Amino acid sequence: MTLIINNDEVAKVLTMETTMAALEDAYLALAAREAVCRPRIDIRIPTADPARNYQWGTMEGGSTAGYFAIRMKSDVIYETQYNGSITQEKYCMRPGLYCGLILLTSTETGEPLAFINDGHLQHMRVGADGGIGVKYLAKANAEVVGLLGSGGMARTHMRAFTLVRDIKKLQVFSPTRENRERFAREMAASYNIEVQVCDRPEDVYKGADIVAGLTDSAVPVIDGTLLERGTHIVNVGGSGKPDEESLRRVDVYLRFGDAPAPVGKPELGIDDEYLGFEARPDQQKFGDGRRGRRRHGNVLPDKRVTLADLVNGKAKGRTSDAQITYSERGNLQGAQFFAVAGKIYEAARRLGLGREIPTEWFLQDIRD
Repeated sequence: MTLIINNDEVAKVLTMETTMAALEDAYLALAAREAVCRPRIDIRIPTADPARNYQWGTMEGGSTAGYFAIRMKSDVIYETQYNGSITQEKYCMRPGLYCGLILLTSTETGEPLAFINDGHLQHMRVGADGGIGVKYLAKANAEVVGLLGSGGMARTHMRAFTLVRDIKKLQVFSPTRENRERFAREMAASYNIEVQVCDRPEDVYKGADIVAGLTDSAVPVIDGTLLERGTHIVNVGGSGKPDEESLRRVDVYLRFGDAPAPVGKPELGIDDEYLGFEARPDQQKFGDGRRGRRRHGNVLPDKRVTLADLVNGKAKGRTSDAQITYSERGNLQGAQFFAVAGKIYEAARRLGLGREIPTEWFLQDIRD
């Protein structure tokens, strides 16, 4: 039987500890060529509304450990201004509804094992990346977090940060006062830490050992002129990378790795996070294709180290508490979903969670 696993069931079985461990294993398996993935591919098509476009996105990967997964997203994308910020919005059918699915299969039999809603897993896997970066590059005594953002990504990142460092204080800003104050109360209660609610974004940088931009902004939110020495940077949203001043000041750049080139076609290997294909390519698009921008790839090749090289002792990360460091996953999203979805599937089977549907519904006796 094939399982249908929803977000509530994912939340019951998936911990941040499990997510971080699964992702580290997957990234190291990729470096050892025991796993494989490809960059994300987006298809963008104009809708009847010129201010919105359809975007279909997929990312996929698998390993010799037994699982393969493809994540699929079906969105209508647009941008809006909110409290002076340009934000990226999306929906499926109507605002507030989203369509994101993971198909998990067995690499031993080809069997479709599960369809999994991607919402909770998405927040967990991105937060886990932030935690892995802090684990390997932040100062050992890092204890103050400065957050730009107070949504779901901020929650999972705080969980990950507290697993790998002894966090004692949080400084948070987001555009809506009620949201940042509610988030502050929640974090203080969850982690027994001091929380400062900031009325200005620049206040989150003061004394912060870790600065994280975790927003749906369509433009960069981290201000490199405000970074203090010794800061570790995490960035989600905001055009996919920190601003140019932040990058100029970075001393060590941890990129977890790169998706491999196709076998026999090394010239087709890219370090971009996604490839986009568009109908009416001259028409302005939103989402990750906003104004034709190129996803950033290796932003600091001369300062780059990989996770595998750090773990295997082939490279050094932070060598001074004064250094500014920055970590990101790279174009390895496809490796995340087989790794984490496999853990979810195993736990759901063990606990009797999920809805069973006949596997034969997906099989046929006509060779395709």
